[in-house]
Amino acid sequence: MLRILKGNDYGDMSRIAANVIFAQITMKPDSVLGLATGSTPIGAYEQLIKYYEKGNLDFSHVTSVNLDEYRGLDEASDQSYRYFMNKHLFEHVNINMEETNVPDGKEPDAAKECLRYDNLIENLGGIDLQLLGLGNNGHIGFNEPGQVFEKGTHCVDLAESTIEANSRFFNSIDEVPTQAYTMGIGNIMSAGKILIVVSGEGKADIVKKAFFGPITPQVPASILQLHKDVILVGDEAALSKI
Repeated sequence: MLRILKGNDYGDMSRIAANVIFAQITMKPDSVLGLATGSTPIGAYEQLIKYYEKGNLDFSHVTSVNLDEYRGLDEASDQSYRYFMNKHLFEHVNINMEETNVPDGKEPDAAKECLRYDNLIENLGGIDLQLLGLGNNGHIGFNEPGQVFEKGTHCVDLAESTIEANSRFFNSIDEVPTQAYTMGIGNIMSAGKILIVVSGEGKADIVKKAFFGPITPQVPASILQLHKDVILVGDEAALSKI
């Protein structure tokens, strides 16, 4: 089932998304949260920090599992997703850092790391709420357009469009890693609830294609049409074509 919640602008959209996560933690304090990086979720994280600072939100029993990490980057690198999560959320709330999980980008054995991450998610009992962004090409996590839906955690060669989109975070496009470890579509689809956040006119076309077009691995996010509980939160611009 798809529910669509519209905010007037990015700030409004971020507050709505944060309120969904707030409600999840309030109802189940020991929630397993699947978390995402990228520019879109930052506003939601900022709002969650405000709720925590006001004494309205307690992260002490929460476990987090991040969607993905660049292969080859150390967690101390300021471009790693571990660094991103520390900077934008973990260091500002009372989450137990030992209960925050991100794929190990420095593990050279891809098969070993992917199996470890799949086992970790399984041993946690699965993900209660999975937060997602949406790539311009329809990717979720780093599940790029392809011939099949990848089920479990895997090592992916990043699409040129993804490398280009992420180059704004690096000094040059040559510094952007070309591979990443990412949860698979199966991991994402097994979450109890999915919250996907979209912002800006540039996402309007892919939102329409992902949620109202055919289900195809060429648009990885289209598989979300089959999930039982999806909340799509966007601003007016991103939702303007649906």
